[in-house]
Formats: sequence, C-alpha cells, structure tokens
Amino acid sequence: MVSVTHLPSTPSSVSKPSKSILKTFSSVAGQKRKQLDLSIPSELSTGSAYSDTNASPTTATTPGGSPGPRRKRARVKFDISVGSPVSPVKTMDTEADEKAAERDRALTREEVRRAIQRHLMGHSEGYDRIKEMFSVDPKALEDDGTPVFDLPSPVLLKNHLMGLLGNVSSLDGSCSGLVHAMLKSEWVGRDTAYVRLFAQFLATLCAARGGYLNSVLKMLVNGLQQVDPRCGNLPDYDPVDSSEIYHRVHYAIRSIAQVVPACSVTLSPILSSSFPHDSDPVKSHLVYTRNLIKIISYLPELRSDILALITEKLVKIDAQNQVNMEDLDEDTQQDIMDALNATDPATLEKDEDDDLDEDSEAGEDEADPDLQRIKSVKACMLKVDSMVDILFEYYNYPFISGSLEDQEQVLDFLLAHFQSIILPSYRSRHAQFVLFHFAQASPIFVDRFATTCIEIILSKSQPVIIRQYAAAYLASFVARGAHVSGDVIRDVFSLLGSHVLSLLSSYEADCRGPDLRRYGPFYSTAQALFYIFCFRWKDLTIAAVEAEAEGNSLPHLNVDEVSFSQEMTNMLHRAIYSKLNPLKVCSPDIVAEFAKITHYFGLLYLYPKLESNKRIRIHSFRGMSSMAMDTMYGTIERETRADDNLAIQLDDYFPFDPYKMPRGARRLQGDYIDYKDVRVVGLDDRGLDEDDDDDTASEDEDEDENDVDRHTETEEE
Repeated sequence: MVSVTHLPSTPSSVSKPSKSILKTFSSVAGQKRKQLDLSIPSELSTGSAYSDTNASPTTATTPGGSPGPRRKRARVKFDISVGSPVSPVKTMDTEADEKAAERDRALTREEVRRAIQRHLMGHSEGYDRIKEMFSVDPKALEDDGTPVFDLPSPVLLKNHLMGLLGNVSSLDGSCSGLVHAMLKSEWVGRDTAYVRLFAQFLATLCAARGGYLNSVLKMLVNGLQQVDPRCGNLPDYDPVDSSEIYHRVHYAIRSIAQVVPACSVTLSPILSSSFPHDSDPVKSHLVYTRNLIKIISYLPELRSDILALITEKLVKIDAQNQVNMEDLDEDTQQDIMDALNATDPATLEKDEDDDLDEDSEAGEDEADPDLQRIKSVKACMLKVDSMVDILFEYYNYPFISGSLEDQEQVLDFLLAHFQSIILPSYRSRHAQFVLFHFAQASPIFVDRFATTCIEIILSKSQPVIIRQYAAAYLASFVARGAHVSGDVIRDVFSLLGSHVLSLLSSYEADCRGPDLRRYGPFYSTAQALFYIFCFRWKDLTIAAVEAEAEGNSLPHLNVDEVSFSQEMTNMLHRAIYSKLNPLKVCSPDIVAEFAKITHYFGLLYLYPKLESNKRIRIHSFRGMSSMAMDTMYGTIERETRADDNLAIQLDDYFPFDPYKMPRGARRLQGDYIDYKDVRVVGLDDRGLDEDDDDDTASEDEDEDENDVDRHTETEEE
C-alpha cells in the first residue's frame, strides 16, 4: 500500500444529539444554586470563576412561564464550590501556586464524581450546572462584541474537563445529555492544552463507552467541513486559523483510532454521508476533499474507501454538469470557459469568511434564472477542476519519489475506480483524466490500461452497454495519448479489427440491415477503429512498422509513400460493405473524416457508399425484438428528433477529448495529441475539396448502388 498522503483536509455532518433531560438555560438563569455537600473545608471556596463584566440580555419569563418582553439577561453564575482558578495572593511563589492548582483540580474531580453519582439517584442539580457550563455558546455576542452569556473561565472549564476525564467510566447512557453537550461545545478554538485534554477525553470515552463512538466521530467529521471563522476567535483565547483547527480535529480522530480498533469501520460511512451536497459552495468541496486525503496519512486502511468516495462524488458532479452544459448555447459555454481560465486558482484558497461575503452578494442574481444557471454551471466546473487537481496532487507523489511497487498500487486504484465508478457513468467528462495521465507514466501502464479495456470489450459477461463504453475509452486513449507507442497502437487496432470481423460473422447471417439496438457492440468497435485511424494513420503505415523494426523514428512521408497492409485494408472493406453497414450508424462526423483520409491516401473510396446510405431508412429493418431492447441501448444513442436517422446513430462520445479547465489542464501538458487535418501534417495537398468529393460521389453512385443492393434492403425516401 502506498504510504503517501500529503494533502490538506475537509468536513462532515453531525448527528442530532439526544434530547436533553435537563432544564433549559433560561429556566436556570438567576436561580440561587445550592452548593454540593462535598464534606470539604468551606474556606477552599474563595470566589467566583466569572468576570463581573460579562453582562448579557435575555428573554424574561412571566410567572406563568410564557415568554415576557426582552430585557437584560439575569447573570448566570457558575458558583460551583471549588477554589478560585487564580490565587488572590499575587505574591505566592510558584510552588504554592502549583499546589493550589492541584488542590482545585482534585476538588473539581471529586465534585464531578459526586454530581454524576447524585444524578444517577435522581438529584441532577449539580449535573445540570456542569452541563450548562459546556453548553453556553462563546460565539454568541452582543452588538458591542461582548459575550451574550457569562462564560466559565478557561481554568474552570479545563478543570471540569479533567474531572470528567477522571470519571469517564461513569458516563453511561443516563449521562448522554452531558456527553452530547460536550460534543457540541466549542473546543477547537481554545488553547493547545485544552485541545489535547479534550482529545484525550474523547479517546477515553470511546474506549470506555463504545456506544458514543458514532456520535463522537460524527462531531469530528463535521469539524472537517468548511469552518465557521468564529470558531477560531473565542473570548479569552488567542485566535486560531482554519488550518490549525483542521489539524486539531485530525489530532482528535487519530487519538481515538489509537485506542479504538473499530474506529475505521465506523468512520468510513460517516465520511461518505458527510460529503458536501452538490449545491454546496466550491470551497466546501475543496476543504472536505483535502481533509479526506489527510485522513489517509494516519488511517491508511481507509485509503481505498476515501479515494473511491472522492472519485464517485467527482463523477456525479461532472456528469450532472454535462447535462446542464447542453442546455446552454455555444457562446455561453465559451464565456464560461473563458471565465474559468481567467480565474486565479489561489482565490479558491482564500479565507472562509470571503465565501460568506460572496454568498451575501448572491441575491443580485437570484431574480434572473439564466444568470443563476450560468453561475451554477461555472461553480460545478470549479468544483470538478479543483477535485481533479487534488487527486492529481495526491497520486503524483509516488511517481516523484515512490518505488515501482508504489506506482503500480496507484494504477491498481485508478483501474479499479475506472471499472466500478467511471466506466458506468456515460457522461463523465473530466474525472477520467487522472487515469489518462498516470496510465501513460510508463509503457507497462499503457499496456495495462489498454488490456483492461480490451478484456471488457471481449467479455460476454459484461453488459453490452459497458462493452460499448469500453470501446470508446480505448479508442480515445490510443488516439489521444501522446505516450502511447506505435506498437501498442497497431496491436490495439489489430485486436479490434479481429473482434469486429468476429462480431460480423456472428451477426451477418440473420442481419436484414443496419440496426444499432441489435448490433451495438459491432458498431462501437467499428467506430473505435475509424477514430483511431483518423488520429494515428501514420503509425498504421507499413513505413512505420519498418522504421520501428529497425529502431528508427518514423521519417517524413510523401503521399505516394503512404501504404497500409493488405490485411488491414481487407478488414476495413469487409466491415464497411457488410449488411451491418457501419457507415450508416456510426457518428457522421467521424465517418466523414475517415472517408476523407482513406480517400486521400487511396485506401478506400467511400463517397458513393455514403451517398447511397442517405436513401436507407433504418427503421425498416427493426422488428419487435429489437424494439424491446430500446431501454438497454438508449443511453448511448442520439436523442430522437424529426429526422429518424439521427435517432439511430451512435453517439460520438470519446472521453479523452481535450481537458480545458485550468487546474487540471496544467497537469496534462504533454499528454495529448491534438487532431490535425491530414493535409497539414507535412504531406502535399492533393486538392481535396468537399464539393469535389460530392461531385465524384455522384458520378460513381450507380456503380456503388449494386453493391448496396447485395448487402442491404433499401427504401427510397
């Protein structure tokens, strides 16, 4: 397992705490509290632990218990009988201070023990006071910035936390109200000593009382979400920035994992359920994803689950956004891409309160649904680009300083996620590029990815639609991958050619004409061949084979020097002029480019065939059995329109078409082969022109018509 984890962190949700069995805060406020009878000298109780300056407004209650008019709140006094946290004698030496502090801690520990014991017997006054101490919200401020509630002093709060730590075994189900109050308390923004003590309390609680483990982990995972800036600015404490807050949460999770072996099993589903919603801000996804990656560094057993979770959420957002993009016109799509490319990636790393400011300004656009839709699409694209970049950052480390074994394990993860998550998601547009990049890291990895796709294509146990998707992925990888060798290109082309002939042999006997629903695997394989040829024709030439056999690079070729093997020519001719007629069903754009290139090199002359295909109506070949399969293949076909032909043509989905968003694009530099017209790659121009092609096609139309009649049933429109 790759022990590589170096990314930042992120958030999750908290379970709703059990309903409190205690009095509400307002019902206790202002009441004179009875001191617990601890049988200790009264002179140890030397003062209040609260500042007299902490005044706050509250809602008064009438004698009948109904809310009265708003007025200044009665001061809540936590006059628990313990010594003052600070000695009034300022001249006391250090040793005396230490003794006094230790005495206070001992008294508090005993008081906590007695309060819990009396609570179990039905006397909960002391228990309620301790619970209130952890329940008050230090973030609640008056207009002038002073706390709404009288807050316990840092020393008093810490002493009671130590007291609870010493009595943690007594916190059974009857004390769940107190435990959940502590889980909801503000702790990440306090001093380091308190944070360490709180983490120790959580770990000890989970070890001693396993029933609280789920609630504790939910609270901690919630702390990995986008943090409220106020959590790091508590009264009487130094400010704590968000990165330190996340570090403290990770410290607490790690502390629990060290003493509770079942922690990982419980944590995994919580991480999944706490992932930000698709509609949450970009920063929320960025923060949480980074924090998930951070967890892998100390809980490596969760590596597979976490990486799969991130990939799954990424694919979901990516696929949905492609649907949203289709509703926008091309100019609007281009405007969005321009805005993304103009966005400084550093702006996504800004402080969280900036995001809150943006949210407050969002109301201006709410009245315009078009602006809202455009804003939503842009936000989704930023989420996708940021999450892809985080995965690139994580997976890249083994390829910089890891061993070959580490790199192979990375590819294992990527291939597993490809088969289980990415491949079944037809509309994924960007998530697959992490695999595209790392699969080209070495010839071995190129071969492994190509082999994985081929095995899926050839497997009869795979759903037909998955086999079709695999053909699209393989063709796009071989065509676009800059580090895919000529040998691999020729091997893949040969295997796909053999497969298309095998499918043809099994289908042709009963074939009455082209039918995507019946013969989907044949058409997807044929389209893969056409697509690869358009991009990689040069590597398929006889000259390329001879050059690589001699260990030389492929030289410049003149048009007359371009030739292809007779075996490849026969295979293409056999498939194209079969009854299944792939030129009628495959994507028109790909077919047109394939026809142009093969004509340019004198390999095939397909324009008469294309012209005759215009008179073939596919629906005339479809029987009830094929109609019954509509739902199986509907996702890969073009949407039905007025022109019936468009409804039965294979979609031109090739998943490794260029990645254009800024953060991921910089990771992919040098990985692509951009498509170039055959007439601008150093060969002389034969003067091909689309009008000339059409004229020539018309001249040879009669010659080809006889061939069409032999292979298909036609119907004049």
